[in-house]
Amino acid sequence: MANSGIISVDVHGKNRAQARAAVTAALRKCDGSVYRIRVVHGFNMGTELRDMIRAEFAKAPRVIRVEAGLNPGVTELVIREY
Repeated sequence: MANSGIISVDVHGKNRAQARAAVTAALRKCDGSVYRIRVVHGFNMGTELRDMIRAEFAKAPRVIRVEAGLNPGVTELVIREY
């Protein structure tokens, strides 16, 4: 869902492959109005998804940088500067 240039992707309860596929699909769907993808992965049940998202998508061609969100259960993928 786009909200003023931000797409949110909730990967709670997904395994690594499902989370990767959801974030990859969001990256593919981005048009020129999107500047950030907010990935909600949670942190109470461990950091496996957070670590995978931060490591793998930091190297993605469309991602400028990866930022920790204000909430420890969120990672933001910056697609372009606002």
